[in-house]
Amino acid sequence: MRLAHMSSENRTENPIIAKVFYRAGIIKRCSMGTLNIIDWCAENGNPPTSWQEQAGSLFVTFFPAVSEEAGTKLALSRHQVEILHKCREDSVLVDLMAIAERSDRTKFRHQVLSPLLEAGLIEMTIPNKPRSSKQRYRLTEKGRQFLRGLQKGNK
Repeated sequence: MRLAHMSSENRTENPIIAKVFYRAGIIKRCSMGTLNIIDWCAENGNPPTSWQEQAGSLFVTFFPAVSEEAGTKLALSRHQVEILHKCREDSVLVDLMAIAERSDRTKFRHQVLSPLLEAGLIEMTIPNKPRSSKQRYRLTEKGRQFLRGLQKGNK
């Protein structure tokens, strides 16, 4: 179903739900829901919704608004969070690999450490020599803020 067609057509898809929404004050009149949804999503910073009609039913898929911080929170694994805790003190690669139960250095760097480095949650103590035997990893200020946010969320 084309969005332009839906937003210009004046019909109530589900009159029972529309009546409940009207009485609750969520809508002011019937057949304006499509436009309201589009406006509310845009105001909230959400990506455009997906609209599909199948067998006479309308399916709307909402996608979350993603800020840089939220994206990072959603993407971290349990092991990555444990690594952040460990990086409160300068930590060597093998210690971090043990936390994630990994043995392949290359895969560990690519799959676990790189996202943390790119997000600015940890940093290398010797950034000019990433493969130095003396290389350590430590938490950044952004990483400390992230962990504080997790602790507040768990209380």
